[in-house]
Amino acid sequence: MANSKKKHKTDVDKSTKLEKSGKKDKGDHKKKQIFDDLPEPPKQELVKELPNEVVKKEKKLDDESYERELSRLQVELVKLQEWIKHKGLKVVVIFEGRDAAGKGGTISRIVQTLNPRICRVAALGTPTEREKTQWYFQRYVPHLPAAGEMVIFDRSWYNRAGVEKVMGFCNDDEYWEFLRSCPYFERLLIGSGIILIKYWFSVSPEEQEKRFQARINDPTKRWKLSPMDLKSRELWVEYSKAKDEMFVYTDTKVSPWYVVEADDKKKARLNCIHHLLSKIPYEDLTPAAFQLPPRPSDKGYVRPPMHEQTFVPDVYE
Repeated sequence: MANSKKKHKTDVDKSTKLEKSGKKDKGDHKKKQIFDDLPEPPKQELVKELPNEVVKKEKKLDDESYERELSRLQVELVKLQEWIKHKGLKVVVIFEGRDAAGKGGTISRIVQTLNPRICRVAALGTPTEREKTQWYFQRYVPHLPAAGEMVIFDRSWYNRAGVEKVMGFCNDDEYWEFLRSCPYFERLLIGSGIILIKYWFSVSPEEQEKRFQARINDPTKRWKLSPMDLKSRELWVEYSKAKDEMFVYTDTKVSPWYVVEADDKKKARLNCIHHLLSKIPYEDLTPAAFQLPPRPSDKGYVRPPMHEQTFVPDVYE
């Protein structure tokens, strides 16, 4: 009788744990093994996107305040860049999230005033037939930073847990192998001295729909809408489930996800840049202001005749 009660209590505890993690016990031995193999099972609850009706409506940021604060933050980014170069830091920043969530706009504001030799963006396309046969993480490794560099991944190895999973571009074995090995891979990166920061841009379905419509109506942005983006509208719930499951395995203490609420683009950009600056302690190494020396005399130099050169037409004279 005592053994029966003990077994019943164990089953209840197990059921409660599974319920808290958002999973059902389907007797899937492979899933259980992956949980057992993880370096440190995540203890935090799933980070889910709030339903639209409970999102608190706040006053939008006016353009003047936005531009003023963005300029201030971009000055700080330049200081951070100089510090990364001076100290030989290796920084990786990952941007993931829904289509049209604002990742690209935030990245462009970050790199706008930075030296592309120090801060560069890695936006990998569809893998080649050869790359499909490689170790999954292999195609990303060459893009990792050397000392004194910061690399921003506009989508990353997490493609496997998102679009590849939902669209069926990988099989179940490849998917579960990724979830099992990803925390180890990131731990190796961090152990090698890389500063790894991961951002997830969260956007509501209503706001995503507005941005899709805006892209359709703007010829300069229409190229941003791919057939894959349109398919994601139909699979909103599937992508939500994939994101939740991804967080269960990869939102760890060693390498946490930082969620950026992105329904307001301007606030999302400022909040993300501000947070990025706060994650890497740096000092101001801005060179002191100086005066340019007098320009040397051009005595003895004769410029070639203007009519012998080909100029761009002055259409806007």
